[in-house]
Amino acid sequence: MSAQVQLSSTHLFIAFSRDKLLHQFWPRLRHCVESLTDEQIWWRPNPSSNSIGNLVLHLNGNVRQWLVDSFNKNEDNRDRPAEFAAAGNLSRAALLEKLGATINEAALVLDRLTEADLVAPYEIQGYHVHGLDAVYQVVEHFGLHYGQIAYVTKMLTEQDLGFYRELTKTGRAS
Repeated sequence: MSAQVQLSSTHLFIAFSRDKLLHQFWPRLRHCVESLTDEQIWWRPNPSSNSIGNLVLHLNGNVRQWLVDSFNKNEDNRDRPAEFAAAGNLSRAALLEKLGATINEAALVLDRLTEADLVAPYEIQGYHVHGLDAVYQVVEHFGLHYGQIAYVTKMLTEQDLGFYRELTKTGRAS
């Protein structure tokens, strides 16, 4: 008889959030950005829309503010308007390096979160939230913008990104 590990809802929530952010959204976003030129990264379909470069900077700011700085009790120095004002001043390699470093810091935070951290109150970006809200906001927000980046990448490359190849034959994961 094997010993069963009793999983708490805290452990399940953090493990699921970590998997989505670090092993699904981030690698796929990185693949998209790597498949484009610097010019494509900074292309805007119209003046009201953001470039992929802006979205990468925005995700970096969001993950740092909501996850890294809040749980590490660091001062919030985010300049959100600058994320959207940038216009081609960073290469795709520099963008990925910057976001990758933040993702690595976020992984360390997620690895140490406890139930007490998830129920603790925080003030982030002027909002009064709990730790669970902050983690959920980061994962959901990252997924939303990763989807935009994937869509623009498919539009620019006219290629399937192949993220769900295992579903092509049966419609189900093997």
